[in-house]
Amino acid sequence: MKRKHTPLTTILGLLIGFSWVTSSWSAQPSAFGTVSVSAVVSVEARHGKDIPVLNREDVRVFEGRNRLQVTDWIPLQGDRSSLELFVLIDDLSSTNLAIQFEDMRHFMNAQPPTTAIAVGYMQNSTVRIVQNFTKDHSEAGKALRIPFGFGAGGSSPYLSIADAIKRWPESTARHAILVISEGTDPLQPGITDSYLDQAVSEAQRTGTQVSAIYASGTRHFGRSLWRISQGQNNLSQLAGDTGGEAYFEGFETPIAFQPFLDQFADRLNHQYELTFLANADKKPTRQHVRLETEVPDAELVTADKVYVPAAK
Repeated sequence: MKRKHTPLTTILGLLIGFSWVTSSWSAQPSAFGTVSVSAVVSVEARHGKDIPVLNREDVRVFEGRNRLQVTDWIPLQGDRSSLELFVLIDDLSSTNLAIQFEDMRHFMNAQPPTTAIAVGYMQNSTVRIVQNFTKDHSEAGKALRIPFGFGAGGSSPYLSIADAIKRWPESTARHAILVISEGTDPLQPGITDSYLDQAVSEAQRTGTQVSAIYASGTRHFGRSLWRISQGQNNLSQLAGDTGGEAYFEGFETPIAFQPFLDQFADRLNHQYELTFLANADKKPTRQHVRLETEVPDAELVTADKVYVPAAK
């Protein structure tokens, strides 16, 4: 029986290929070094309702082909569960949104004592704050009022969201926004919306996760199926790019908010603070990163891009 011999060129080719794969999938520091970056990550179950528990060694972070070093993975529970939640309601929403206030108050009252809630109404491309951050959740619920509807005037909800983020008091707590709006932007009604991009940029810069519930508006502008679809697409992009979730029920305001609010609360209860070393540049950047895990049935959700400060 003859023994087969592998040609030397084949061996060298395999070694070179292995070396290329190893180097391309390992951390490749930039000329300016690395900086520590943190991001809030939601862990979800791909199937069923049992959400897996992950440890630091279960999480991998990639920038392109480069694997970045994970330095910490902290469950945001107990003394690390501090959260500031800003509920933003589009003042151009239909006045029948008030039917959902009981569900919203129930959701607010059910939040843990470490959660501070603020309430604001989006109008004229800014935010009218009717309740500053408070851990008295019943007070936050009392601040809910019927939207002005037609009386609110034309405005961009995305300029309002960017305004809310810029005015947010500095704190070490997680920042999350729950937007209730139809998502259409009369100031930029086309397929692209620079105001939406601006809101996403501000949210990614500050690590603010934005989730949204679609609610019908009063303006005739948003009543066509194309406009409704465009508004929902906008909300989906806003949530997806910032690590949040968008909730819809057809083309109308949901019959009940409670199921969506329960999902949102469950999401907030299964979050971690991920810290890793990112490649820095001369100036601050927003970099796309990809998260992976081999834990069965686990899905990691975070913002599409993370804010990376300039090299020190």
